[in-house]
Amino acid sequence: MLTGPLVRVRYARDRIVPYFIDATNEEWLLIAEQLRDLFLAHRGRTRGELETAIDELFGDDNDTLVQRGLAKLLEDRCGFTTAPGLPPEQLRQEVFKAAVEFRLAPPAILGDSVGNVSDGQTQPSRTLPTLMGDMAPPRPGAQGVPSAFDRDEVLRRVGLRHGLTPEQTLQGLYADLKSEQKLNEFEDISPEHLLQRYNVALAQAVLLKAIRVHVTITGESPQRWRSILRRLKFHRLLCEVERISSDGYTLHLDGPLSLFSATQKYGLQLALFLPAVLPCNDFALNAELKWSAQKKDKRFLLTHKDGLIWPSSDPGQFVPVELTLFVESFKKRATAWELREETDVYQLGNVFWVPDFRLTHRASGRSVLLEVMGFWRKRSAEKHLAFLKRYAKEPFVLAVSEQLHIDETALESLSVGIARFKHLPLADEVARLAEVALGGTV
Repeated sequence: MLTGPLVRVRYARDRIVPYFIDATNEEWLLIAEQLRDLFLAHRGRTRGELETAIDELFGDDNDTLVQRGLAKLLEDRCGFTTAPGLPPEQLRQEVFKAAVEFRLAPPAILGDSVGNVSDGQTQPSRTLPTLMGDMAPPRPGAQGVPSAFDRDEVLRRVGLRHGLTPEQTLQGLYADLKSEQKLNEFEDISPEHLLQRYNVALAQAVLLKAIRVHVTITGESPQRWRSILRRLKFHRLLCEVERISSDGYTLHLDGPLSLFSATQKYGLQLALFLPAVLPCNDFALNAELKWSAQKKDKRFLLTHKDGLIWPSSDPGQFVPVELTLFVESFKKRATAWELREETDVYQLGNVFWVPDFRLTHRASGRSVLLEVMGFWRKRSAEKHLAFLKRYAKEPFVLAVSEQLHIDETALESLSVGIARFKHLPLADEVARLAEVALGGTV
């Protein structure tokens, strides 16, 4: 995703208008290809070498925000690692100590293992004559201090302890610096897809400043709607759905700046939701923003006519890791039940409900819906509970995060099973409550 300094926009009265680029433009395609080839060529080399090559490619031209943005998106597709071996902080300590001792110690007691000096005696791993011949130390000055310093000899001596060459010792000294990390993985992407990804990243960067977002979608299939609603839920986005026509709905989402906590995390989730909208044939997104350090009121408009394309598979399905862990636990412990992802969308008055799972009792064939309520705002969660109480027709169980701090009276009024959890819902408790929801007769 693009960072603040890389965001290119203009102002049109109260609107923020991103500078999208033409993903079919030959000049931009050439630049994208050059950058991609640069990353491919630097596999196995350091991050510092890669950054230097990027700077050389751009030259002294200050008007390189797009190029820098493209490089940032390519960097996001990289895997950098610190070279294995001796911990750099330990190696630095040994080299610095050896350098001091090399300067201060008389040549006759330097020994092969620099620093192994005790009461003036050394324990060299090689004979003294051979060592002296290899080392050829300078003669001591007036006070027994060497008159010159041999840097390579210090590196050689420390390296001998660990089976390293002087060059490897030198490289290992600062291997933990970011610039010294090695590029060992790069997820390749075509130049055209990189340009498409840039436009989406630019729109996502603008959405990070939203306080409210309204998305109107028309004429989509039930499968697409189910995918969109599940994407909203799995990203823990706070949403109300308004029906505006026989085949059109408006999604009202609170933005990250409407919360007093978890702003960065929630803003990222809102931006990550955008690719789920882009495949729609007819959509209009209207975001209310607090822009710049002055928090000026601005708007951001985006429609299908802007032609943004998400250059990857349909992002309609996304399952947070905590739900995956719960599924694994439930299938292992609650063997009397079959758990599967629920695919139907349920209308609750003028809003819609997408439960997470359907639990089916294997012996009786009866089933219960399960919803896991995690990252919600308290007010939105309590409103959702009110709709469930009034309109839900099928038996259901709720797993509610303790972080919601929902009033106990609001939960008790539902007359359904409530499984409170801190990190993950407990499989045994959910199974017990599902049985209660069916009257305890399964």
